[in-house]
Amino acid sequence: MSLKVGCQLHPQATTVAALRDAWCRADALGADSIWVWDHFYPLYGDPDAAHFEAWTLLSTMAADTEHAMIGTMVTGNSYRNPELLADMARTLDHLSDGRMYLAVGAGWFERDYDEYGYEFGTVGSRLRQLEADLPRMRSRLAKLNPPAVGSLPLMIGGSGRTVTLRLVAEYADSWNCFGPPENVAELSGILDDWCAKVGRDPSEIERTVCIAQDDIEDVDRYVDVGVDHLVVMTGAPFDLGPLESLIAQRDSLR
Repeated sequence: MSLKVGCQLHPQATTVAALRDAWCRADALGADSIWVWDHFYPLYGDPDAAHFEAWTLLSTMAADTEHAMIGTMVTGNSYRNPELLADMARTLDHLSDGRMYLAVGAGWFERDYDEYGYEFGTVGSRLRQLEADLPRMRSRLAKLNPPAVGSLPLMIGGSGRTVTLRLVAEYADSWNCFGPPENVAELSGILDDWCAKVGRDPSEIERTVCIAQDDIEDVDRYVDVGVDHLVVMTGAPFDLGPLESLIAQRDSLR
């Protein structure tokens, strides 16, 4: 599989106008994917800085862009009913002409839960909820009329060796974790073991990795450990230079 590259635009300490400009520029540059995160408050810097909701932003991103796949990196599963989430993703898949990911994780940012009235629970309870909700999403996607027009890959984000990677093996079309390459290699090996246990071909699962802007040089480090898709994370003022570097390296490999 050819390497894909993309960017995650952080919807904090910025404006909607700046976000729209950034994702339009990323799409025009040739990014394979463009993402936002699914949180309700900033994750760094001023905790009360401006912030915007992910799925509402995606509806505009779907209309503004033409080429890149789009999605959340990743959606907090606890925040929305799984049937509704599946329907939202299917609808955005139509709005984007088949360029949507349905990307989910168990959730972790306690402030989101506390301030929006969700039960934070424990890591175990959130993982149990994710495990219960994944087949509900799959079932709802199969029932929706009309169905998705694209492949609408189901991504699971996370690095939990005992539960999360097992769920990836059982349900996911794509999996996201974080660098460096050594971390990816270790987790990929564990995922391969889970695939063997559940009878899944590990090559069916796209391996996506989020990286910092200072980790974009020599993408062969990631390709060598089986990464299919690199996503550079960036906040305002949305310098897309690192994305341009990834695109140039991607193109040199093709």
